[in-house]
Amino acid sequence: MTDMEMEPHIMTQRIWTVSEAKARLSEVLRRAEEEGPQRIGTRRGYLVVSEAEWQRLTAPRPRMGAWMLEHVPQAGALELPSRAEAARPNPFDPRGAA
Repeated sequence: MTDMEMEPHIMTQRIWTVSEAKARLSEVLRRAEEEGPQRIGTRRGYLVVSEAEWQRLTAPRPRMGAWMLEHVPQAGALELPSRAEAARPNPFDPRGAA
């Protein structure tokens, strides 16, 4: 078994050899549930994840348009400020050019 430290205060990732994972399968499964994904193998890596984590990762996500319809306020829900000041002159209006 190898311990790889990416940053000591952030994460220590354990990589199990295939033979070690076979011999200690219960521990691999327990750690996947409690600590997160467990990596097995060095050349061809595999991950063991808990069912809850798998469900979270593979759950369907709403499409962007559907999400926007649910979360963006509707036109009537917005309160717009009043335009009490006089309208500005239109610089493209040939009648208003002086």
